[in-house]
Amino acid sequence: MGKWIKTILLALIAMFAIFYLYTRPEAAAEFVRFLLGIFDSIGRFFDSLAR
Repeated sequence: MGKWIKTILLALIAMFAIFYLYTRPEAAAEFVRFLLGIFDSIGRFFDSLAR
């Protein structure tokens, strides 16, 4: 029964993400830029440690 709940929750999260992307593409793009900025900062941090 736990597998069904997990599947339903994953489907709900996926539907919410699609709805969010469809209704607010600008906010979704800002979120993606934010995530990429975090990865860029982490990369710069490790690059500075390696030098």
